[in-house]
Amino acid sequence: MTATDGMEARYRDGDTEQRIAVLEDLNRHAYDGALADDEREAGLGLVRDALRANDPRLVSAAMGAFAGRHLGDHDWRHGVMKLVFMEVPLTTVDRLVDRRDAELSRMAADLAEEREAAGRPVPDDLRSLLPPVGAAREEGR
Repeated sequence: MTATDGMEARYRDGDTEQRIAVLEDLNRHAYDGALADDEREAGLGLVRDALRANDPRLVSAAMGAFAGRHLGDHDWRHGVMKLVFMEVPLTTVDRLVDRRDAELSRMAADLAEEREAAGRPVPDDLRSLLPPVGAAREEGR
């Protein structure tokens, strides 16, 4: 059994706590170069699986340093928005400031508009993702 097989088996066969531990291992090695290419690819699959979960602890662990460094923009943005929906503080998202882009701001603006139209509050974390007021006006010109 390879290290990749072992990691995938621990995640697949594990309970939520064990899955979180696998994701935290990936997060610990995100920047140290200790992950081989096959481990990184397997890790991306595990992160994507965790992002489909409904347990906020699992989704939060999935959006750590490994996702911050390796997850593609589309999946990363959707992970951020899922945390907003789950009301998990965005402080758990690695590299949020570095990776925040116009598309994430647009997604946040759409959600904020929906919440306001429904008479629901807009959480501070969602507000933090909104485009600056001046930028929205400039785009509308």
